[in-house]
Amino acid sequence: MAKSQVLILQHVDWERPGRILQNLEDLGLEHQTLNITSEKNPDLPDFKDVAGLVVMGGPMGALDFDDYPGLKAESKLVRAAVSVGKPVLGVCLGHQIIATALGAKLSKGPAPEIGFAPIKRVDKHDFFSMWDKQISVLHWHNDVVGLPEGAQLLARTSGTKVQAFRVGSALGMQFHLEVTATLLEEWLDEPSMVKDLKAVGLSKSQLRDQFAEFNPTLQPLAEQVFSGFAARCSTYATALAS
Repeated sequence: MAKSQVLILQHVDWERPGRILQNLEDLGLEHQTLNITSEKNPDLPDFKDVAGLVVMGGPMGALDFDDYPGLKAESKLVRAAVSVGKPVLGVCLGHQIIATALGAKLSKGPAPEIGFAPIKRVDKHDFFSMWDKQISVLHWHNDVVGLPEGAQLLARTSGTKVQAFRVGSALGMQFHLEVTATLLEEWLDEPSMVKDLKAVGLSKSQLRDQFAEFNPTLQPLAEQVFSGFAARCSTYATALAS
């Protein structure tokens, strides 16, 4: 049997795993990053060797199967992983892919949420045990999802009723805890991201200032979430090896 690994599904070059990858590497976990968005029948690792699944963000819609046929394969992979208890983590688009794969509705939000703004914690899962009732995080999305059946709602805003949820072995987060200062600069070098910023009246310097203000609080919270996910992947990998 091949060595177990965490599979990271990336949709565009600049939406990289950032802090998520750092925590996987801290535990010495093998990982593979693939972009299968344009592939109808993607070449994926053997499912039995996948110790965890990370689904990243991107500008497309979670149900844009005609333009991005690989998204359908991602949905099937999410359902399969959750059905057997493999750890799954979704960020932004990935959060929406998990939700829709498990039967939730996708729709346009009342307005784009871009930049730092507060979310309200609804429930304290282990991953969020350090969180205050309200905390400002980095948003960058237009679409929103409902809550999958049987899921636990973890966070919300007035415009996005489902900002974070847990269902079975999966955790979805609409917001971006994974972004580091280095990754933020990559986003700000991407013309489509800068266009999004301008559309909501934000400048690069304003976003940098927001990041500098809120990152000291967010960094340990991100570490808690992503180290917890990495630990679950490590446990699953150990079980696969035995």
